[in-house]
Amino acid sequence: MSNEQFWLSVGFVGQAFFSMRFVVQWIASERRKESVIPVAFWFFSIGGGLTLFTYALHRLDPVFILGEGAGIFIYSRNLYLIGASNVVSPEPMRSLVAPPPGRTDGHVTQRMTEPQLPDQGNEPDPSP
Repeated sequence: MSNEQFWLSVGFVGQAFFSMRFVVQWIASERRKESVIPVAFWFFSIGGGLTLFTYALHRLDPVFILGEGAGIFIYSRNLYLIGASNVVSPEPMRSLVAPPPGRTDGHVTQRMTEPQLPDQGNEPDPSP
């Protein structure tokens, strides 16, 4: 394998990782019958972003480098925020897609809308 073929392979692998995030998001949304973003979406984003960033460095493409670098920051920040919230279970990668509606197996998804926290006394206080 030549040096150029190797770097083309790196670029294609990065693009495949990056594309998988959309497949994961689509399957999770179809299963839930609503738009959701599973945690795996952000892991695929980082995996694809880092691989494509490496490829962009090899190509010395400043536009590509800047775009992927900014994306990696955003994906990492989202995973940090998910990890810091009470919404995430201890096993965020238990499966790659959300369970069907009504199934509660500890799997976590990040909703595109306002997140719903698990019942932790979030009911209105009945006391006066």
